[in-house]
Amino acid sequence: MPSTRSPGADPREPIPTGGPKEQTMPSTGERHNGARCAGPCTMVIFGASGDLTKRKLIPALFNLVREKLLPEQLSVIGFARRQTTAEEFREQMRRNIHEYTGDDFDAAAWQWLESRLDYVAGAFDDDAAYARLAHKLTERAAAAGTSNVLFYLAAAPEQFGPIVEKLSRAGLTGDTPVGWRRVVVEKPFGRDLESARDLNAQLRGFLHESQIYRIDHYLGKETVQNLLVFRFANGIFEPIWNRRYVDHVQITVAEALGVEGRGGYYETAGALRDMVPNHIFQLISLVALEPPISFDAEAVRDEQSKVLRAIQPMKPEDVLTKAVRGQYGMGTIDGRRLPDYRQEDRVDSLSNTETFVAMKIDIDNWRWKDVPFYLRVGKAMPRRLTEITVQFRRPPFALFRGTEIGALEANRLVISVAPHEGISLSFSAKIPGATMRIGNVDMDFDYAEHFGSKPAIGYERLLHDAFLGDQTLFQRADMVEAGWAVVAPVLDVWQALTARDFPNYAAGSWGPDSAAELLSRDGRSWRVSEQ
Repeated sequence: MPSTRSPGADPREPIPTGGPKEQTMPSTGERHNGARCAGPCTMVIFGASGDLTKRKLIPALFNLVREKLLPEQLSVIGFARRQTTAEEFREQMRRNIHEYTGDDFDAAAWQWLESRLDYVAGAFDDDAAYARLAHKLTERAAAAGTSNVLFYLAAAPEQFGPIVEKLSRAGLTGDTPVGWRRVVVEKPFGRDLESARDLNAQLRGFLHESQIYRIDHYLGKETVQNLLVFRFANGIFEPIWNRRYVDHVQITVAEALGVEGRGGYYETAGALRDMVPNHIFQLISLVALEPPISFDAEAVRDEQSKVLRAIQPMKPEDVLTKAVRGQYGMGTIDGRRLPDYRQEDRVDSLSNTETFVAMKIDIDNWRWKDVPFYLRVGKAMPRRLTEITVQFRRPPFALFRGTEIGALEANRLVISVAPHEGISLSFSAKIPGATMRIGNVDMDFDYAEHFGSKPAIGYERLLHDAFLGDQTLFQRADMVEAGWAVVAPVLDVWQALTARDFPNYAAGSWGPDSAAELLSRDGRSWRVSEQ
């Protein structure tokens, strides 16, 4: 006789094989696989009818259910303009979860989450909708005995301030004796230094900094989080993580896709605004920070902030030699023909928007003085790739003079973030034989192979941390502003000077020739071969 689940049992528990099993639910502070379960909470998603909700947020919550890291007393309320009912919202999310999980779908876990979904229809400026939301939150608080609420702003950036203001005027942003209120803000956080400062001031007019969670999904990657562990839990790396032993650092974020129907957004952003002040600088800050006094959120973010403030903003004349911009033209990627960026939908036929950026960054502090950090980010690249390369200084060649060895290769540590997560260390070894010959050896560590592959969206850790109140992986106001301060001179020069050579690289290549020249002038080259 097939095993069945007893009525009311926790669907996250395995189906019992020998009769009914007593229901067990995680409680606040209870641990599962070393992680702490979040306490009772209601999550409100503004922009619940958008792509981010169906592609990332709901699937991430679904994975957290399967990991037993969400509390029994969880509610998720979608808030959007679309006039639909709660049941229709649940049905739509049900169709979406099948699409994004495929064969990995867990019906019992989804049933558990779906039963906790609700919906409020209304425009972001509709006072009556906020009143309806407040009523639902009051009901949830009475049922759960707590008024913990996480507001997630999966909305257009220009709506961040108005939504928070409406929440505040509805009395929904203040912490209470029986609960907290937190707000997660998606990127882009501003479009330049002035707008970032204005948005910070607007949010802090209604919220404390401890309530604001500026999210960057790149920091949800296991390999990115592992940077702190890799550096500070291994005695063989931290002593050589400095200017004495490191020659330079490269960070590459390449996408094989073009703008893919997002031409309207990309025309207002461009590769520099879209990726560098947030994603790239977050990676740089974790690679370059000093050892924090603890893993407390403020201790870690203090050190990240110091790194970002130590990056030297370029003088206008330096922008011409230390910053490269590109725009892709027609080309082929994996047999797929891409048109010029200027031929994409909702793109100006004379667009001056960059789809590629390369920069040389100097960090003026004791550890990294004279160690350049090279970054590049681009669309329509040969393949999707996100990696950090730490290249060490070559040893002196004197010992091998008079042998058949022509040159010594530099040791490289490559931290792969996407599409595969892992770490590779290259070093030299003697090739077996009677003569002295050297070959390169790679020691590779792959997350999926070593620890087992788990379905992940990249938002699971970040949402879980927001539920727990851990801000370590979220940007602080001063970090955001420091990042924009670095790119401000580049934005100013590029806005003043029209790019006369666009398009200047073919789709399927690694960017314009000037990107390679950025390193070749220093006697260096990008790690990824031009294939």
